[in-house]
Amino acid sequence: MRPALRRALLALFIAVASPAQAASLLIDAHVHTMDPQRPEATALAWGDDGRLLAVGSTDELIRRYPEASRVDARGATVIPGLIDAHGHMLGLGMTHIQVALAGAHSKAEILERLKAGAARLPEGAWLVGQGWDQNLWADKQFPAAADLDAAFPDRPVYLERIDGHAIWVNSAAMKLASRPLDGDWQPEGGRIVRQGSKASGVLVDGAMGLVASAMPPLTHEQTREAYKAAFADAVAAGLTGVHDPGVSLDDFKVLQEMAAKGEIPLRLFEMADGDHAALEWLCGQGGHWVDGGGRLQMRTVKLYMDGALGSRGAALLADYSDDHGNRGILVTQPDAYRHAVEKAFRCHVQVATHAIGDRGNRMVLDTYQAVLGDAASGDHRWRVEHAQIVALDDIPRFAQLHLVASMQPTHATSDMPWAEQRLGAERLKGAYAWQRFIHEKVPLAFGSDFPVEHVNPMLGLYAAVTRQDLGGQPPGGWLPDQRVSRQEALAGFTRGAAYAAFMEHEVGMLKPGMRADFVILDGDPMTVPPRRIADLKPLSTWVDGKAVYRAEKTNAAP
Repeated sequence: MRPALRRALLALFIAVASPAQAASLLIDAHVHTMDPQRPEATALAWGDDGRLLAVGSTDELIRRYPEASRVDARGATVIPGLIDAHGHMLGLGMTHIQVALAGAHSKAEILERLKAGAARLPEGAWLVGQGWDQNLWADKQFPAAADLDAAFPDRPVYLERIDGHAIWVNSAAMKLASRPLDGDWQPEGGRIVRQGSKASGVLVDGAMGLVASAMPPLTHEQTREAYKAAFADAVAAGLTGVHDPGVSLDDFKVLQEMAAKGEIPLRLFEMADGDHAALEWLCGQGGHWVDGGGRLQMRTVKLYMDGALGSRGAALLADYSDDHGNRGILVTQPDAYRHAVEKAFRCHVQVATHAIGDRGNRMVLDTYQAVLGDAASGDHRWRVEHAQIVALDDIPRFAQLHLVASMQPTHATSDMPWAEQRLGAERLKGAYAWQRFIHEKVPLAFGSDFPVEHVNPMLGLYAAVTRQDLGGQPPGGWLPDQRVSRQEALAGFTRGAAYAAFMEHEVGMLKPGMRADFVILDGDPMTVPPRRIADLKPLSTWVDGKAVYRAEKTNAAP
């Protein structure tokens, strides 16, 4: 049976279904459905299977389903479940056991946090932290091993930069590297920062593995616990779905075990970690695997083209404005990248590629065009993750190739203090250019890239609408012509993200036949003052019509 006919029959069945089938009603709500056919409602009805039976007015649905149990929203705002189209679940869970370095404004502040973290560790254990950003420091220069050695002469220290594309390690960690780091050689797809011929202690992109390989891997139970912590963070933030870019086969097997036990409270759209074992397994599944409960699936491979802008690893067509002679890093060599894309194409696997710089994005577009050929006009929905700095002539190519731009609004507001230093004013015209993509009718899927940014999607909505920091700066927003409307911002975290995952008939809107995934908020993102958007909180988060998170008891809605 054709999918369109199957959906029509399902809708007809729902329309004539007996009221007795409704298990639950949400009443007295202000519902933004994101359904263009019925944008607003005051009540929802869903059955025991977790699918919506009706969307309408409170009086109407009470009449239709008089025996249903009721959840009284007490006038609160309800929106479809929010979907983060690019968030690293295991990385988020790991923040609970690593030293948090985000927001530190000096190396001295970082050392204080590390000392407190080290006091909780057994002797000899690696000290691991995440989130340092030299752009917040007075000198804005990369740190060095010497900055750590006095405090930690013997314990290995491994600190990941905020963007995940560079590490800062001490001498004890460098001694454990898989090969000596001094000299004049460089690893493929990475850079060892050196002072003369001596490694400084900062390794970028493909060089990070030289030290990371020496770290003890997580145990099966540690991986489970990290995921559980990430799930709790996500649903508390109002997320009912996450697209998780780059999971190993071993970690995916842990998620499969958790899904089988009913331990996953939200929908995870997992992506295989490059041309490795997970992609091989996925090809063996015909390119798509989904668990019976609809909470876990994989149909995508995540590939890398270049590095990140903050660590000057994004691949640019011309030199960095603040680092002449440097045009960034190709994390994957073009031949190997093309091979992986061709393999995914043969296996009917969706491709999603990290591309930050204008050269990185162009190389992705060129490769997609060459591999897709005549199939470019089909419903492949290949993605570019970040699409952060794009040459203006290349933006229309996203539409021509039927691609999805998976973008992260808070990257713009995090990077705006220094992006022009890296790029110059002219290249900024194609940077974080959400409205230019919308103008070309390119589907946008919004996310956060947590834990690079905060997991809270309200910060993403605020950034998308205002292009300002939380202090309201700069006045009017940074590059304000690229701001989006509130409706467009919410669509990026709902309908757009659902479309990017081939799930637009399941989630992303509140309409009959779709999943009862929704969030009850303590305010209305469509009407509150712009700054207040960032402060909105979920009162409860619902997946398949069941509450997976409730805020501590208040006098407001459930």
